[in-house]
Amino acid sequence: MTEQREITGQSEERGLQVPSSIPAAPTSYPTGRAWLLASLKRYRGDLLRGTFFVLVSVVFGVFVPRFVGRAIDDLTSAGVSYSALARSVAMILGTSIVSGVFLYFQRRTLINMSRYIEYDLRQDFYGHLQRQPLEFFQSRRTGDLMARATNDLGAVRQIVGPAIMYSEQTLFRVLIILPLMFQISWRLTLILLATMPFVSLTVKYFGEQIHIRFEKIQEFFSEISARAQENLTGVRVVRAYAQEGAEIAEFERLNNEYVKRNLGLVRLSAVFRPLMQFFIGLGFAAILWYGGRLAGMGRMTLGEFTAFNLYLEQLIWPLIAMGYVTNLVQRGAASLKRMHEIMKIEPSIADGEQVQTGREIVGRIEFRDLDFSYEENGPEVLKDINLVIEPGMSVAFIGRTGSGKSTLMNLIPRLLDARPGMILIDGRPIREIPIAELRGAIGYVPQETFLFSETLAENIAFGVERASPEEIAWAAEVAGLESEIAGFAKGYETLVGERGITLSGGQKQRTAIARAVIRAPKILILDDALSAVDTYTEEKILERLRTMMRTRTSLVVAHRISTVKDADLICVMDGGRIVERGAHDELIARGGLYADLAERQQLEEELAAS
Repeated sequence: MTEQREITGQSEERGLQVPSSIPAAPTSYPTGRAWLLASLKRYRGDLLRGTFFVLVSVVFGVFVPRFVGRAIDDLTSAGVSYSALARSVAMILGTSIVSGVFLYFQRRTLINMSRYIEYDLRQDFYGHLQRQPLEFFQSRRTGDLMARATNDLGAVRQIVGPAIMYSEQTLFRVLIILPLMFQISWRLTLILLATMPFVSLTVKYFGEQIHIRFEKIQEFFSEISARAQENLTGVRVVRAYAQEGAEIAEFERLNNEYVKRNLGLVRLSAVFRPLMQFFIGLGFAAILWYGGRLAGMGRMTLGEFTAFNLYLEQLIWPLIAMGYVTNLVQRGAASLKRMHEIMKIEPSIADGEQVQTGREIVGRIEFRDLDFSYEENGPEVLKDINLVIEPGMSVAFIGRTGSGKSTLMNLIPRLLDARPGMILIDGRPIREIPIAELRGAIGYVPQETFLFSETLAENIAFGVERASPEEIAWAAEVAGLESEIAGFAKGYETLVGERGITLSGGQKQRTAIARAVIRAPKILILDDALSAVDTYTEEKILERLRTMMRTRTSLVVAHRISTVKDADLICVMDGGRIVERGAHDELIARGGLYADLAERQQLEEELAAS
């Protein structure tokens, strides 16, 4: 009795803080471009500063050819002085230094900006995934979502970083240098411009091909990621069936195909840039030939001819960069499209305008004529469920596999969504309760136990803020886990491995129970949460849970009669309906489905013991 009083007291007085809000959903953007522009708008100050630094760097850079040209003309004249030559050298060095300093600032500002935008996009994307309901993840592979959040996002970042920076450099240099070249010789400038249509057509054709091929490559990369993720997650099954060789061979096939597709893109890019340089080189060759003749004929000075060629040199990289930027933009656009395919999917379960905050949940649950199907016009999984569960009641659900027990449990915290008005909590339609408040009042142990690759203490305290070691130990004690934790070398600091791989099935289930209990929930849901423990341990856990949950509503789904026999109410489900309800003795006396299950299990136990 002393132990019971201590446990009950701790459950009522701990006052742990459960997160009371879910991050608000980001604005819905109709296109990927709108999403990217909205992110870019947040850093418009950095964009403007970076653009200014690009402009200043280009402006000071274009002074160098003019100063070099004047110095050459001075050297070819008879009256050159060392002071004039020294002044020209100082001006060339000064402008080069200033241009270099602002080149540093432009790279630091714009590339930093792209990293912050990458951070925001990743946060938006991850938050959007967190708000999606269960059926979203049932229809999409985890590896594909991971590829979009990593590989695709990296390609998108290139658009708002290097692509913007090099595009601005090209634009400013062309706008500033071309008039200066016209001023020196309009004939030579027209020769250069004559080759530009060929460059533009090259960029257009190859840009479209790069976009198409890169989008297909990213889709295939998602398939590889999904295959690797599934194999690593299911490594026990792969080894149990001795399929390591087959899986390695299949991964090799996928990897070879991925390399083949990438090499195809590499070959395309390998043709793209040389072809651009060829057309640009044609213009440069013509300029050198014709400009040399003009200089020889005295129509332009040697200094002007030198300055013109230095301007040409400054235009080489911007013109070549057009191909590089096109490559980046097309890759990024393909990846942005893939990411936005996920971002445009609105969560089907979310707070509506009718939600009302500020009312504490007591724990009364009511199902009114509840019907449910996973797909519109699909077969009904639950049919005509009518049930009222008063606060503090313990209600058990038992029945054959596929009778709808887990589906019914998932509807209470709105992991699945029933039609309006069919489920009420404390007399309120469940859709009027904010999702964060609803789930914050529920301790849920799902049928499939999931543990994070963290310590035991962190797994138990998941979902609460600032849980003390004493509170974690209390939850473990209620779950019947304390003696086994004491046997671990690192105790509560023991790492459980991915998905709790270092623990037994029973230990994982009890850790999940402790995680639900530590929240001191108003409603506790145990969905077949004791299937992996023996009957002795099960009885100990149930006894402690009964003590703790006297003033709280508890719902227990089970297949064993021993798990449910002491519940206030037992509901027997079959074919999505509640076909029997009552206390254990009452249902046994009735001689229905529950009595048949009890008889079968008793016979199995007797056979196992003999």
